[in-house]
Formats: sequence, C-alpha cells, structure tokens
Amino acid sequence: MGLFDKINMPGVKDVIVVASGKGGVGKSTVSVNLAVSLARNGYKVGLVDADIYGPSIPKMFGVEGVMPKVEMLDGKEYMTPIEKYGVKLMSIGFFIGQSQGLIWRGPKAAGAITQLFETTVWGDIDFLIVDFPPGTGDVQLTTIQKVALKGSIIVTTPQEVALSDARKAASMFMNPDLGVPVLGVIENMSWFTPDKHPDEKYFIFGQGGGEKLAKECEAPLLGQVPLIASVGAAAEKGRTVFAQPDKIAMEAFEDITKTFLEKI
Repeated sequence: MGLFDKINMPGVKDVIVVASGKGGVGKSTVSVNLAVSLARNGYKVGLVDADIYGPSIPKMFGVEGVMPKVEMLDGKEYMTPIEKYGVKLMSIGFFIGQSQGLIWRGPKAAGAITQLFETTVWGDIDFLIVDFPPGTGDVQLTTIQKVALKGSIIVTTPQEVALSDARKAASMFMNPDLGVPVLGVIENMSWFTPDKHPDEKYFIFGQGGGEKLAKECEAPLLGQVPLIASVGAAAEKGRTVFAQPDKIAMEAFEDITKTFLEKI
C-alpha cells in the first residue's frame, strides 16, 4: 500500500467520521446512538472506535472483556467484529485491559488505527461510523488519508469554548488538501431536563452554539440532544438511549437520524 492509497474494505459503502476537536462533549454518546438508530432503521451498520488512547465503545455497548475472533485468510490475520444492537463493533479496547493505558507515539497509533480498518472482516455495511478521538492529530489525519470518507459530523456543546475546538475539527475536514465534506452538526447537552420534570428546560451551557457552527460550516444542524442524567447512567451499564424508559433522548436521536438520512 502506498502512502496515501485508500484501504480496501469490500462491501462497505459510506464511511462517516464523528468528531469534536474537544473531549467531554459527548461525541462517543452521539456515535453510539446514531449507529444504533441507523441499525433500528434497517441499515447495516458498523462502528469503529478510533480513540486509541481512551477507547470507550466496548463499555458503552456492555461488551468489555469480549475478544473478537481472529482467523487466518490467505496467510494474513483478520478479525471478526463484535456485534450488538445490530451494530458491528471494532475497538482497540477489545485488545487491552480495562485499566491499561496506551503510551504510543504517533506512528504506532496511526498503524493501529489502520489495522482496525484493514484487517476487520466487515461484510456488507451501509454506514461505517468512526468515533474520532479529540483533537486533530495523527489518528485523524491517517484515517482521512487512508479511508475513503463520505463525510464528517461535528459534535459540539452550546458554549463558546466548545465551539472554538469544534471549529478546528471542522477546518481540518474542510481543508482543500483533505476535502472531507461536513455533513452536519449535532449539538449535545443543549439543555438540562430534570427526570421528574420532563417538560422543563434549563440552558445551562447557553444557546445557539450548534446553529452558529452549522452556519459557519455551511452544513445543516442535524439536531439537538438534551442533557439527561439517565443517558450517562445507561451508557455506564452498556445501554443505549433506546433501552431506557426516558423517551426524550431517544426521540432526539430518532429525529437526528431522520434528518441525517434526508440530507445525505
């Protein structure tokens, strides 16, 4: 494979990266629930946990400690992704201990992310969602250079400090030398809704950030997700927003998925 040759993934149609530029904005939560929502709509979906240093997807799907099957094909090792909620999963987190941290320099991290794409037997996939780590470093650039991407989704929270970092992620994709379209923006933690008062909204992080960023990127605002305590608690137990009694977040992701499918 040449330096910028694209990885061949037979059967995979559209690869879409979810990025934020900043940690703590709920990017992985968005990636997980968007993937599950697409699967619930009848699409064949895969999810790559590209956060090499802090993989969270195994925990959020409740498959920690599960090891993908590895087999030899034509003298080369290939991995079968773990499947749950109708989504095929691959993460470096499957291959390291829960408390084990990775201390890798850029080239090794870039090699690891390449291997996740290149040696996984995905089968037929309509949407392969890639959960990017925070920032704009080697993992992101390697993925952009070596994977044929349909586009990107930017996740932000409403406040300006999050917007500043999200702009950096968006500008990376829109760089003429990289040319990855921004398909849309998702605003997370848009307002706080108490469990016992589902009709109340408290805009604790401000308002309008997602819409502002979407206009700057000339992309649609795909939707807003409220800050609900039960969503985070469910993720800790390996459950998505579709497997809990609170319907507000579930409806938010259903609306986001509908808008996303219409826009692309």
